[in-house]
Amino acid sequence: MPRGRYSLHDPHDHTPLAEEHFHCAPGPSGWRYVAQRTAPSDSGTAPGPHHSEVTGSVDLALDELGRPIRLELHAAGWQVRGAALDGVTWVRTDPTGAQATEGSVRAHAFTGTSPAFLVATARLLRLTPSASATRVRLVAFTDPVLAPRTLDQSWALIASEAHATDSGPLIVDEYQVTALDTGEQHSVHIAGDVVLAAPGIELEHLETPPSVFT
Repeated sequence: MPRGRYSLHDPHDHTPLAEEHFHCAPGPSGWRYVAQRTAPSDSGTAPGPHHSEVTGSVDLALDELGRPIRLELHAAGWQVRGAALDGVTWVRTDPTGAQATEGSVRAHAFTGTSPAFLVATARLLRLTPSASATRVRLVAFTDPVLAPRTLDQSWALIASEAHATDSGPLIVDEYQVTALDTGEQHSVHIAGDVVLAAPGIELEHLETPPSVFT
């Protein structure tokens, strides 16, 4: 069960946004990722979320095909609960709890600033290096109020390389992700169920090796 910490920052001006303390694991029915977000620390060495103000949380569960069977997000008092149902469906609740709005879009999955969504999209698409780029429609929940926005991306697996480690070979997949509305491209490096590098995301600490999907 990988457990560690990501630091999140603005990909354009590198302003620190948050730290995400996570653990995740595959299981017989799919994969689950659970994390707490805290305010960014000055040193980047905070040992755990209980030492900093908790600002949000992520709980994402996928089925064996990579579809989101449960999503729960918390940020700035807002809450989103969602799942794959006739596309994707969600309920967004305001900080007072007085109002809840429902949404449903013919999309493949969810996305957002959490590294969990990159692993989830890669798991859903299951690309091979020889395959052409695949288009995917996602519903993004944008910080800080978890506002939903539908977007289209294309994903291509550029390379899959083995790197020697003390615990054996580590397979690192490099994806090229293109925003179809702007044409902007960026690279995402994933090993198993851990994001090693992506815009706005840095893996600061990892206690155990990434899980290997079968």
